[in-house]
Amino acid sequence: MADEKNNAPVEELTQESINEQRQIRIDKLRAMQEAGNDPFEITLATQTHESAEIKAQFDALENKEVSICGRIIARRIMGKASFVSIQDREGRIQSYVSINDVGEEAYTAFKKQWDIGDIIEIKGFVFKTRTGEISVHAQQIRLLSKSLLPLPEKFHGLTDTDTRYRRRYLDLIMNADVKDTMIKRSLIVRTIRNYLDAQGFIEVETPMLVSNAGGAAARPFETHFNALNEDLKLRISLELYLKRLIVGGLERVYEIGRVFRNEGLDTRHNPEFTLMELYQAYTDYNGMMDLTENLFRHVAQTVLGTTTIVYNGVEMDLGKPFKRITMIDAVKEYAGVDWNEIETLEDARKVADEHHVEYEKRHGKGDILNLFFETFVEEHLIQPTFVMDHPIEISPLTKKKPGHPGYVERFEFFMNGWEMANAYSELNDPLDQRERFKAQELALAQGDEEANTTDEDFLMALEYGMPPTGGIGYGIDRMCMLMTDSAAIRDVLLFPTMKSLDK
Repeated sequence: MADEKNNAPVEELTQESINEQRQIRIDKLRAMQEAGNDPFEITLATQTHESAEIKAQFDALENKEVSICGRIIARRIMGKASFVSIQDREGRIQSYVSINDVGEEAYTAFKKQWDIGDIIEIKGFVFKTRTGEISVHAQQIRLLSKSLLPLPEKFHGLTDTDTRYRRRYLDLIMNADVKDTMIKRSLIVRTIRNYLDAQGFIEVETPMLVSNAGGAAARPFETHFNALNEDLKLRISLELYLKRLIVGGLERVYEIGRVFRNEGLDTRHNPEFTLMELYQAYTDYNGMMDLTENLFRHVAQTVLGTTTIVYNGVEMDLGKPFKRITMIDAVKEYAGVDWNEIETLEDARKVADEHHVEYEKRHGKGDILNLFFETFVEEHLIQPTFVMDHPIEISPLTKKKPGHPGYVERFEFFMNGWEMANAYSELNDPLDQRERFKAQELALAQGDEEANTTDEDFLMALEYGMPPTGGIGYGIDRMCMLMTDSAAIRDVLLFPTMKSLDK
C-alpha cells in the first residue's frame, strides 16, 4: 500500500504500524462526521457501468457519461490534478480527478481524508489519456465507505496462506486470480444445473439434519435437538432421501448441497463440502456413465472453451471417449494380480501379505481387492476413466451384477488419480437391502466407524416399490479444482474449515 501522508511505498506492515494507521483513519472519519459528511450515512450509490464493460465498449462509450463505484487501489496525487485507480468486481479502471472539475472542497477531501481501501463513487465521462489508457474523467466524486484498516502493501501483497483462507474478503480484494476462481466455480455449478434441467431433471432439497446418516462410508457429525430431545446427525450424503423421491414418482431428481463428514483435512478433503447427487428411473450404471461423460465434456467446453483440461501441467482430454475398465482388470493391469484366481479369503490375505497390503481381520475378500485397487491403481488413473464392477462388501446400496456373484453394478469415475464420482445401478430389492444393512451393522460392531446403520423408513419406501434406477454422486469441489487448476480444495471454497485461533 502507500504511506498515508504522501502515498509513497512503505515497508511490509507491522501490527504497530497497522494500529497507528487505523487511528489516523479513525481521526479522519471523526473529522468528516463532525463536518456533516459521514460516509456511513449514505445508503444508495449509482453504478451505470463496470470497469471491464467500459474498456470493452470504449468506442461506444467515449465521451459518454458513466457512474462507477469501487475500492481505491492506488492513486497519484499531483497538486491540483490526480489519478486514482478503483477496483470493482470486474477489474480495475483509472480516473482523472481535477480540482477544476470536482470543486475545491471535494478535491481537498479526496487528497487529505480519503485513503487507499476506501470505497467511492465517480461520475464523469470516458476518455483516453495521452498514454492511451482508457479512463474516466471525474466530474463528481463521493466517498461511500471509509476503510479503517490499511490493505496489505502492494509489493508483498497477501501471500500468507493461512491469512488468505481466514480473511477471504481480503484475499478477494488483493488477488484477482482468487476472485476469478470463485466466479468460475459459480459458472461451473450454473452450467451443471442448466444441463440437467435441459435433460428433464428437477432440483430438490432434502434434510441436512437426520436421525440416520447413511448413503456413504463416513463418520457423521452428531448434535442434539433440544426441542424434541433427540440426537441427530448432519448428513453425509444425499442418497437415501433422493431415492425416496424416485419411489414417489419424480423419476429424475438432483440436489447440489453441503454434506458433512467427520474426517481429516488435506488438499482434497474438507469436513463440509459440496456434493451433487442425481437419480434417474429406468436406467442403470451404464446410463450414468453416458450422462457423466456428456456432462463433464459440456461443462469444460462451456466454462473453459475447450475439452482439454490442464491441471498442474498435465493435460486431460475430455473430448475422447472415456476409458472403461473393471476393478479386477485394473488391479491385474497395475498390480499384476488376477483376482479371478483368488478363490478364498485365505488366498486374498496371502497375496495381500506378499504385496505388503495392510488389511484388518474384519476385511473380506472384496475389501482386500479394494485395498489393492487403492494401493496400486488409483494414482495411475490420470485420463478420464470409469472403474466398474466393485465387490459387494463395499457397496451396500448397489444392485448385484447378474452372473457375477460377489460383485455389483457400480463404477467410480477417476481423473488425475482422484475419485470424481461414484455411481450405482441402485439396489431396489427391499429384502436384499435389509440383508445388506445387517452386514453393515455387523461391520460397525466389529469396529468400522464408517459403516451404515439400518434405515427402517428407507426400507419401508423400497417396499412400496422403486423402479430400476441409476444414481450418481459428484464431488463438485474436486471438479472445480480441476477446471480452475487449483492446488487444494481450500482454494475453491470461499470459507474453508480452519482451526480456531484461540485453540
